[in-house]
Amino acid sequence: MRILFLFLDGVGLGADDPHTNPFARAAMPNLASLLAGRRFVATSAPAEATRATLKALDANLGVDGLPQSATGQAVLLTGINVPAQLGYHYGPKPNPETAAFLQDGGIFGRLARAGKRAALVNAYPPGYFHGVESGRRLYSAIPLAVTKAGLPLSTADDLKNGQAISADFTAEGWRERLGVSDIPAFSPYEAGIHLAGLARRLDFSFFEYWLTDYAGHGQDMQTAVSLLEKVDAVLGGLFSAWDFEHDLILLTSDHGNLEDLSTRRHTSNPVPLLLAGPGKARRAFDGVQDLCGVAPVMEQLFL
Repeated sequence: MRILFLFLDGVGLGADDPHTNPFARAAMPNLASLLAGRRFVATSAPAEATRATLKALDANLGVDGLPQSATGQAVLLTGINVPAQLGYHYGPKPNPETAAFLQDGGIFGRLARAGKRAALVNAYPPGYFHGVESGRRLYSAIPLAVTKAGLPLSTADDLKNGQAISADFTAEGWRERLGVSDIPAFSPYEAGIHLAGLARRLDFSFFEYWLTDYAGHGQDMQTAVSLLEKVDAVLGGLFSAWDFEHDLILLTSDHGNLEDLSTRRHTSNPVPLLLAGPGKARRAFDGVQDLCGVAPVMEQLFL
């Protein structure tokens, strides 16, 4: 079995209110079809459909304050209640105390040491690596875990060679903002097919999508709806090429944000756990109620 972990930063399950929640307004036919017509909102979870399960997970983890990216992502990668051990939520980038929990690479390190093929399939431009090497930029929790596991981060060459995918799926940002033109150009649907192809080469593939969190902070409904409709088109391509009988797609987040545009801040809403694939693999997550439960179950499925 393969697992594709789709991480959407800053996505909670919010009210079914199109005035504040872009998930209640956007046309997302591919996601709705997977969930037997349900919207991606709080009242839809829990839900069981033919090929998918939707659960609501607690991202607050018994700690005061709003959940933050660094500690939330560290929990997803390790299964450890990092905010509870620290006594606070922290983000966006890991401080030394949060980074200490990722020194073994989290789920990436555990699977790599067990001989599994694991990778973060996002490609990073040269400026990213220069920024890290110079000390001007800090790794976020996910690439930090990957590097601590001894695994490489994908580069512009990997993107050009079809061995990775851009953070915006289509590489539009690379071409328009970075001036990189000699890379594959994808429509959102084609990007989903490409993502499925990358996942087939690995046991565990991870894709990080942070634009959802940016859109939430921006509080622009039109931008948020457009973004979600693009994501749904990517999912359409991914679903068309996915082996639901044998392989699992896992989609979740670190904290709420985009689902409530009435605030610029993160939210305390539960985050989704969407599982699409074999029923046996989905049922393995039956007891998972918060972010801490995700990594241990994935590890069980592999090891």
